[in-house]
Amino acid sequence: MLKSMTGFGKAIVEANNLTVTAEVKSLNSKFTDIYCRMPKSLSSREIEVRNMLTQNLERGKIEANIQLQYLDASAGTAINRPLVKAYMKDLVETSELFGEVSAADLLKIALTMPNAFNTDALSEEQSEAEWQTVLKALNEAIQKCNQFRIREGEIVAAKFREYAQHIGQLLDEVEILDKNRIPSVRERLSKAISDLLQDDEFDKNRFEQELVYYVEKYDISEEKVRLRTHLNYFQDILKEGNGKKLNFLSQEIGREINTIGSKANDVGIQRLVVNMKDELEKIKEQTSNVL
Repeated sequence: MLKSMTGFGKAIVEANNLTVTAEVKSLNSKFTDIYCRMPKSLSSREIEVRNMLTQNLERGKIEANIQLQYLDASAGTAINRPLVKAYMKDLVETSELFGEVSAADLLKIALTMPNAFNTDALSEEQSEAEWQTVLKALNEAIQKCNQFRIREGEIVAAKFREYAQHIGQLLDEVEILDKNRIPSVRERLSKAISDLLQDDEFDKNRFEQELVYYVEKYDISEEKVRLRTHLNYFQDILKEGNGKKLNFLSQEIGREINTIGSKANDVGIQRLVVNMKDELEKIKEQTSNVL
């Protein structure tokens, strides 16, 4: 199954005194690049969070945002009053620029700001229970992000099939034109041979070299077979869902298309080659965004 590297997931979990909001967003990247935004009270858990993201999302530019909101400050936590007071002052001054906001609403916002609660008062059991709630929210967000990736991957896979099939159809047209091209090439070779035979300085060795050169230069049989094989293999890899293989194979497809264009020496075939390249570029644009 093909997965896109673009995804988003959000989960909200409430347990006892705590509401945890977890958001996970991923974008395409050649490497695994993780950025975590979380309260200071969870800083010791950042490595675990990073490991979870790496194991479940594999690759991409990944951003995780975890927010904690305590519903009741009396259950083992204490409000960081000096910090909340500073938050309130800043929020009041800011709200005056945009219109009146009730003090109750501002207080709710202030209590959600980083380190608004002193969690040092939490017991070991409470800290573990809090972490389990965070884990549940993060897991749900990751699962939703993966589901998003799968949906996007299905759309991309359908496009890949469409582009590859179009290249195959253009290859069919190339084979038709190639059959008509061979008599024309043969006629040009025959004329060249006749001119050589009439030349008093005819060199047999040179003639054989020229003949081999023209045969190799104009024959695109191998390229057509290899391109057809690559296109069939491309469809097989789509079922596997391996984006890196698709990227490598698209480069091989491009080489065969370029060789056909340079060898054909035919206006009709070269026009078809241009259209093939156009479809291949569409594939290459998408292979950078799949796992």
